[in-house]
Amino acid sequence: MIVLASVVGVLLLVVGWAEVVNGRASRQLTHPDRGGSEAVVVLGFRNPRPDRLNVVNRWRVRAALRSIDPSAPSTRLVFSGGPHEAELMARYATGQRGYAGEVVVETKSRSTWQNVEFSIPFVEDADRIKIVSQPLHALKARLYVQRQRPDLASRLVRSADYRLGEWAPLKPLLAAYGLLALAKARRSLAA
Repeated sequence: MIVLASVVGVLLLVVGWAEVVNGRASRQLTHPDRGGSEAVVVLGFRNPRPDRLNVVNRWRVRAALRSIDPSAPSTRLVFSGGPHEAELMARYATGQRGYAGEVVVETKSRSTWQNVEFSIPFVEDADRIKIVSQPLHALKARLYVQRQRPDLASRLVRSADYRLGEWAPLKPLLAAYGLLALAKARRSLAA
């Protein structure tokens, strides 16, 4: 019984740690939302099948749609990634999820750095920029926005890509991987 309680306690600590890490990451490098037009950039995740959107990209589209401010005078969804994921995410948003607003599909990027680089022309006129992915991945992209276009960094606002308990069984792994990727990105930017 003591062993079971200990295992449960450790699991709860690990999941709690992952929730804190992801919750903090979702707020880092964002600014107060002052309204106005918005661009919501959805970062694609490798989607090897050209005919079916994977579970991660479907979740990212849903997180992007819940990030939209209904009071915004205009919203542009920018799907960024390889041709499979960007096009499939756009089709999922418009066809299956009913989004009827402006959509841009950016299919040239092959990395998070390129997601930001190639999406900038589609977001630079927006009053607010939201980046949607897993929270640590979105934080990495916001870091890249700061580096590539510091003038846009003050327009970065929080998206709705973090929810308490969502992805809970996978959050510890996502947090560990995300922290490693973020540290690597920061090292490469410092070099």
